[in-house]
Amino acid sequence: MGDPKKSRKQYSRPRSPWRADQLAQELYLLGTFGLRNKRELWKAQTQLSSVRKQARTLLAATAAVRLREESKLLDSLRRRGLIGETSTLDDILSLTVEDMLARRLQTMVFKKGMSLSPLHSRQLIVHGHVSVDGRIITIPGYEVGHREEGAIGLVGGPAAKDQQPAAAEETQQEEPAPGPAQAQ
Repeated sequence: MGDPKKSRKQYSRPRSPWRADQLAQELYLLGTFGLRNKRELWKAQTQLSSVRKQARTLLAATAAVRLREESKLLDSLRRRGLIGETSTLDDILSLTVEDMLARRLQTMVFKKGMSLSPLHSRQLIVHGHVSVDGRIITIPGYEVGHREEGAIGLVGGPAAKDQQPAAAEETQQEEPAPGPAQAQ
């Protein structure tokens, strides 16, 4: 387990950090998912690498070991919402870092239309305006499980009054402006 005072890094840096194509891909992912820094991206890449390594190890294992361990890994990934009900080990190998980042609370809040941008959803979460299954979560990188996906909501403040800011803007535009005949 280890000493709590001596925490370890949860990510590994790229081997060649200055390749132009890699820098462009990282910058695209940072903007798309509203990540604060590259460490958040590297953490997701490291988690994906770990899951893929487990799948490759199981594919190379004996039938007895594979039968016992395969269901554990698949059930874990189903609970996390990364794979579907009928997925196999081959489907785990086709996972991408975008799939991992899509399970973050910050991305889920934006995709559900509760915020105007990924950075706005990050701000809502950090300020304590988002709850998951009745608990206020203030960590944008919180991984939303498959069961918790429908239980995301806004709490407190003006943002909670209208669950979807985009829908509120549409209703304001549809209301007719008071004309000279209506002003009397």
